[in-house]
Amino acid sequence: MGTQCSKEQVALQPHGRRRIEAGFDGGSITSGAGVVLLRELEERLGILSCLAGCFTDHLSQNRIEHSVEQLVRQRVFALAPGYQDVNDHDDLRRDRDRAFGRGDILGEHRRRECDRGVPLAGRSTLNRLEVCSGLAGGGHRYHRIEADIDRMCQQLVEMFIESFPEPPERLVLDVDATDDPLHGRQEGRFFHGYDNEYCYLPLYIFCGEKLLCAKLRTSNRDAGDGLIEERERIVPRLPTTWPDTEIVIRGDSGFRREEM
Repeated sequence: MGTQCSKEQVALQPHGRRRIEAGFDGGSITSGAGVVLLRELEERLGILSCLAGCFTDHLSQNRIEHSVEQLVRQRVFALAPGYQDVNDHDDLRRDRDRAFGRGDILGEHRRRECDRGVPLAGRSTLNRLEVCSGLAGGGHRYHRIEADIDRMCQQLVEMFIESFPEPPERLVLDVDATDDPLHGRQEGRFFHGYDNEYCYLPLYIFCGEKLLCAKLRTSNRDAGDGLIEERERIVPRLPTTWPDTEIVIRGDSGFRREEM
């Protein structure tokens, strides 16, 4: 027996003298239109464009259909509303609101006929970005997009400096570690006694609401592990731009160590 399709319109209970009808002829729609606001923010700040410059794609250029910047934007615009798994992009790649900024928003001019009508990259393509390692000259057969981690970290500092229209009198850099709970047997999974759960323990450095450092770490370490290296990377750069600015580093008792 064939499927009985819904009517084009369904009459609902009226509101006073107003008639209410539900229609199903809206065409291609999305439930995640908030991504459009993120796109507008990115157009103003250019954060993802700068981040994309820290990757190198070693695949032959004539075989590339999605640029590194497009892949970075697609991945971040999925992470922000909670789509963490790369597998989610097998469906999200058809979501046209995420294709804003591309010339072919409908995917009508894709190279392969099976991809036409699908504007964005699927999980296999995004996985080239997801499993990227530190920059190593493209020697690995499968890691064809590689990241310059040091350049990424320094880019955050440069964007922080550029965000000030004039030199600040005083900067307070807040350092902190926080638990990032894990579900399942994730790589680098350890139990953390203080937080009483299996988690990661990323290190953050903020100045007000502006981020200078976000470093993912396993939780089998001290909260202050790596802070001295980050301080030596960030703090000397600031006086070269603002020689008269006072710089204060602030943290809780978890960072009160002799070497610090």
